[in-house]
Amino acid sequence: MKKIAVIGAGTMGNGIAHVFAQSGFNVNLIDISQASLERGLATIANNLDRMVAKESISETNKAATLANILTFTHIMDGVSEVDLVVEAATENLDIKLKIFKNLDEMCQPQTILASNTSSISITQIASVTQRPDKVIGMHFMNPVPIMKLVEIIRGYSTSDEVTQTIMDLSEKLGKTPTEVNDYPGFVANRILMPMINEAIETLYHGVAGVTEIDTVMKLGMAHPMGPLQLADFIGLDVCLSILNVMYDGFKNPKYAPCPLLVNMVMAGKLGVKSGEGFYDYSESKKAEKVSAQFK
Repeated sequence: MKKIAVIGAGTMGNGIAHVFAQSGFNVNLIDISQASLERGLATIANNLDRMVAKESISETNKAATLANILTFTHIMDGVSEVDLVVEAATENLDIKLKIFKNLDEMCQPQTILASNTSSISITQIASVTQRPDKVIGMHFMNPVPIMKLVEIIRGYSTSDEVTQTIMDLSEKLGKTPTEVNDYPGFVANRILMPMINEAIETLYHGVAGVTEIDTVMKLGMAHPMGPLQLADFIGLDVCLSILNVMYDGFKNPKYAPCPLLVNMVMAGKLGVKSGEGFYDYSESKKAEKVSAQFK
């Protein structure tokens, strides 16, 4: 493993590119939008600057990391000669199936195809390829440069060799890989999303307000961030998508998303990325920035 392609320059994609590049890998960062690529590189540079300021890396390390990243707007140019592709596109089944079908046709036969999906079936993603044994889940946590966990998800046909390769690779990134099986939501979101959904239900039924709910969970349960604030940070649309995947997959009403969450997403109140969710993140309000907790 020497050359990696990362598809998607958003929050997860640029974080994944960052950790690979900082670990000495050559990274092709791919996005259909040049503006998204520029924002992604700027985010990586800003995160590296914070690390330099904390003296956890040197200016030389920062320069080397950025030099390891090339950007592409055409997927074929970025994936034709890589050892591993990590897809970090929108959490949408149709989009992922299309990407993996194209990757299967464009990549070399030995290239491993990984998805950063947080809930969608790896087996289903692999089914559109001619290499299901080389398709695997590599679910990083946000923010990627800081969080240690990587969920490694085996599809039905994922080989032992590919699984071990990705486990070893994750350790080279300074992460802690944890192997899980391919069921909706895997482990992290199967446990986390019902908790977030229950917090939203608690608000919806008027048991307590936003800050009160988060305060109880932070001070009473020792959570570093309350569930409603965490939902804002993840993105309410992402939370809704994951809950829908689990609801569809298990047919169990305990995974049904709260009507309040559905309405907020329809209204465009998506959390930090839209400027408003359960909290107001607009400059005029000088709201607490969730990301500041990770600086």
